[in-house]
Amino acid sequence: MTRKSTPHVVALCGSLRDESRTNVALESLLATARETGATTELVDLRSYELPSLHAVESEPPDADRLRATIADADSVALGTPNYHGSYAGSLKNALDYCRREEFAGTTVGLLEVAGGEFPGSAIDHLRTVSRTLHAWPLPTDVAVPNAHTTITDEGIADEAVAERVRQLGRDLVAYAGVATDSETIARGR
Repeated sequence: MTRKSTPHVVALCGSLRDESRTNVALESLLATARETGATTELVDLRSYELPSLHAVESEPPDADRLRATIADADSVALGTPNYHGSYAGSLKNALDYCRREEFAGTTVGLLEVAGGEFPGSAIDHLRTVSRTLHAWPLPTDVAVPNAHTTITDEGIADEAVAERVRQLGRDLVAYAGVATDSETIARGR
């Protein structure tokens, strides 16, 4: 990955629901990233055919499409609903199709949407996965509590949460390519 003058931010949505609150939050994040000068893309896993990894003899073509999308990104937002204290199985399966080559050095922002009051555990799990994939997770993330009232059809109703989501969008643009930049600086170039 090399830093481009116009960063490309990809959001990977782990929710498969039609009325996904995770999707609403990621759309807000991407809108802010666009306003900050990035190109953006939302990966809606409902439009990808990704059976459970190794459930079929041959690799589905959508696995290559997903890997190419991630490899082309300067920053990736991983968004998930909280399911039983962790992240969505659909996101896990999609990430299983990716390799370290696609994520290595990529800036990653984490966003969790929870139905209850205490989100955060899914973010912890995604941070570990991001590090395993050699990505560069941002030190700040967004955990959205009480999604049924915090996020409506019109957007994020809680202004403090909305600002944290917007800030994550700005950070994904500002720190796009930071791992590559720091490696270049470390080598004295």
